[in-house]
Amino acid sequence: MQENRGHIHPISSIIREANRIFFDMGFTLASGPLVETEWYNFDALNVPKDHPARDMQDTFFMKGEHETVLRTQTSNVQIRYMESQIQNGIEPPYRMIAPGKVFRNEATDMTHEAEFFQLEGLAVGPDVSLAQLKGTIERFYRELFSPRGSVSAGRGVTVETRFRPSFFPFVEPGVEVDARVNGEHVPEKLRGRWIEMMGAGMVHPNVLKNSGVDPAKYRGFAFGMGLDRLAILRWGIDDIRHMHGADLRFVNQF
Repeated sequence: MQENRGHIHPISSIIREANRIFFDMGFTLASGPLVETEWYNFDALNVPKDHPARDMQDTFFMKGEHETVLRTQTSNVQIRYMESQIQNGIEPPYRMIAPGKVFRNEATDMTHEAEFFQLEGLAVGPDVSLAQLKGTIERFYRELFSPRGSVSAGRGVTVETRFRPSFFPFVEPGVEVDARVNGEHVPEKLRGRWIEMMGAGMVHPNVLKNSGVDPAKYRGFAFGMGLDRLAILRWGIDDIRHMHGADLRFVNQF
């Protein structure tokens, strides 16, 4: 009797590979709740009360006695992780990643979904720098697109990154990170193109303070990337909605 074996969903595959790559760089895996208070989703992250991200057009608010939301980003895990470490008497350095599902109240199309996956990263210590952030991101992309055991490994895949100044309330300075992938096994329509991949920057002192970390002693960097977008680039998927459609014909290709 022939055995029918299952297939790993591309998002699950990306999360496994990301966890391996960041583990090798000294990062630990963390998680947090999907239904979150406004404090952890907005206030503690230095997002002002009048920030557009709090509008109903972007956020799913939950009814109840206390104001809660479906988390709009995995950055809530940053706060919870640092807070728990301080409560347990553990001072920095910290290094953690937090992959997970997030929700935005927006229209869906081939590049946008109302629910999708992000990966949050955080490093805190006495001498953390923007240069360390750049080196961390470059190593991640280099290993992700030339992974061990992949058909692209050793086939001349090259990854370039560039940082562009940007603004996010929870980092200062903030940057947008673009990536350009070249190589024989990169899909032709994506090969050699700069693609926006993540937001990042140095953790704002207010975020450290709100988590119980002394900003006079420690600095940090943080980044957040869309895993669905990474999967699209990695495998040349042409529509993000395929990854949430529960169609086994799609999943069985991986």
